Amino acid sequence: MKLWDKGFSTDKKIDVFTVGNDRELDLVLAKYDVIGSLAHAKMLHKIGLLNKEEIKSVENELQSILKTIEKGDFIIEDSFEDIHSKVEFLLTQKLGDAGKKIHTARSRNDQVLVDVHLYLKDELIEIKELTNSFFNLLIQLSKKHKEVLLPGYTHFQVAMPSSFGMWFSAYAESLIDDIYMLNAAYKIVDQNPLGSAAGYGSSFPIDREETTKILGFETLKFNSVAAQMSRGKTEKSVAFAMSSLAGTLSKFAMDICLYMSQNFGFVSFPDELTTGSSIMPHKKNPDVFELIRGKCNKIQVLPYELTLITNNLPSGYHRDLQLLKEGMIPAIQNIKACLEMFTFSLQKIQVNTNILDDEKYDYLFTVEEVNELVQNGTAFRDAYKIVGAKVNKGEFKPNKKVKHTHTGSIGNLVLEKIIQKMKKAL
Repeated sequence: MKLWDKGFSTDKKIDVFTVGNDRELDLVLAKYDVIGSLAHAKMLHKIGLLNKEEIKSVENELQSILKTIEKGDFIIEDSFEDIHSKVEFLLTQKLGDAGKKIHTARSRNDQVLVDVHLYLKDELIEIKELTNSFFNLLIQLSKKHKEVLLPGYTHFQVAMPSSFGMWFSAYAESLIDDIYMLNAAYKIVDQNPLGSAAGYGSSFPIDREETTKILGFETLKFNSVAAQMSRGKTEKSVAFAMSSLAGTLSKFAMDICLYMSQNFGFVSFPDELTTGSSIMPHKKNPDVFELIRGKCNKIQVLPYELTLITNNLPSGYHRDLQLLKEGMIPAIQNIKACLEMFTFSLQKIQVNTNILDDEKYDYLFTVEEVNELVQNGTAFRDAYKIVGAKVNKGEFKPNKKVKHTHTGSIGNLVLEKIIQKMKKAL
């Protein structure tokens, strides 16, 4: 069944090519298509286009379809183009003329828009919840290991003292920036496009405020052309937010891969969280974090993929837009999986508490010695030269008394401010 059926059939090759993998992807959107249809039906009843008996039967049947979807028993056979045609077929098959009326005053275009907006709203909420769980774990780890010193590097050279408390909480605070991006994307998604029809509105006396209220949108896209133009722009907004989050996770995963190597030995994980080599019996590989890094780098490509699909399209609907789902839906599943796996694995991280006992890290404390000289009255530039000369002659030995100054440490007050910052962001 095709919603645009006019009594002729297209070549099978055209069908296969134009439908693509829409049936598979539409199963993800199926619940939202029914929810959108329920709101639309209630609105049609309110304006007198569905009578009392019709709205009751349509609502009952849509609720029945929704239960089938939620149980995982719903399928879209090859005889249907998409979720929209399957739902309308089921309604018409069961209810006759009442089912045929469901498409009144809407187009497949605004159906897709509603499905995508509702889907993205739910997914953004879930991504934020997973991000917050990861944030809370990082704060716990920061508090637990805040006194354990960790070498800081710049240019891959030993630089200044840091700590595991600083490291964990740095990524925690970075997640707040990602929450800001997710919030911005949610604001864009939280606009009702239903009623824009094919992009030019409807001559029926529809009540768009009513569907906005029923569907739980904050506001609506008032201009029908603007609603249609949001296709692609909406997905890109979410993609950029996910890209920001993916960048944080990818960098963190890279740190872990680096710090797990024997050359660093800063952190380790229980055997059950690592993998082995088919030829080297000693290997314990950080495959989980390598895959997180790779998946997150792939997610960071998504905004540019969506841009290239949409950036030279004029206003109005174009079939190119169908391709947005192919990148968007898997990326959402991947970012959630990366957050879940990161949180699961990081709970069992083991930190090395004696890293700085290695003499190669003695130079971490040159700045501390410069600062101590300055505090005792030496001009900074002179102090810098004095310590630099010791380093050049191989005579520098760190002053053990200054190892535990504020440099590289994280205080409880700062951690509390980071926590409060996240609460406000959420």
